Amino acid sequence: MPTFTDPVADAEELREAVRGLAHATRSIENPTSLYAVLGSISSALVSLSQSLHQLGQFHDGPTRKQAWMNGDAHAGRAASYRESWELHRAAEMIHQVADCVDRAHEIEATVAYDIDDYPSLAPVQRSSRQSGMSL
Repeated sequence: MPTFTDPVADAEELREAVRGLAHATRSIENPTSLYAVLGSISSALVSLSQSLHQLGQFHDGPTRKQAWMNGDAHAGRAASYRESWELHRAAEMIHQVADCVDRAHEIEATVAYDIDDYPSLAPVQRSSRQSGMSL
């Protein structure tokens, strides 16, 4: 469960969840689940982009002035600036990826699947011998 207060624990949980998703999507048994999966991935990407921007903003503020690298304040500030730049850049790239997933999610909403191709989706056959209501 997310802590909403411990970024290290929540980042580790994200890593495990994405690893689990990668494993679970190796084979799709029920194609109707794709819509929900894409929706969740889209939402997660938006949050990931926000998180990366927030990490970059940490280095945009007073931290940059306090950064040291091997006792050199100039090198520390330069490293902090580069780190901020890369984090904001990655956040923007993920934002673009999220837009692509959103479009795929919209398209998936228009796709229909033939249940004959997926035995796990076939209707359950009920016995017709019983008449009346079943309790």
